[in-house]
Amino acid sequence: MSKQASKDTAAELTVRRLLHAAGLRYRVEYPVPGMARRRIDVAFTSVKLAVLIDGCFWHGCPEHATQPKSNAQWWRQKLDRNMARDVETTEHLMEAGWEVLRFWEHEAPEDVALRIAAAVERRRAQQGRGRDR
Repeated sequence: MSKQASKDTAAELTVRRLLHAAGLRYRVEYPVPGMARRRIDVAFTSVKLAVLIDGCFWHGCPEHATQPKSNAQWWRQKLDRNMARDVETTEHLMEAGWEVLRFWEHEAPEDVALRIAAAVERRRAQQGRGRDR
């Protein structure tokens, strides 16, 4: 398990490269405000947009998640805790005014980057209108 990447996964790196190439700047592994030991994979702090790219196995992808046969009960509890933590983190961020985008590692990086860029632009536009009032 120690060889499993918890950050800078291939999916994260590819999406980050596409975002950077599109001219977007962001923070990596940004601490979740008010929650110890939790991180946002890609954070656009100026518009409060959190991007989390979840691994299919670790976060219970409905399409690709597998159930280990060895020590099955321990793994089920571990993976259930991960999914509960995901929900808790998302709710916490939303209550703090963040928009949260979650993607699966198997999603096409180009599509993910386009959806993120659109959300950043939408949030920027919303902030712009709020300042004019």
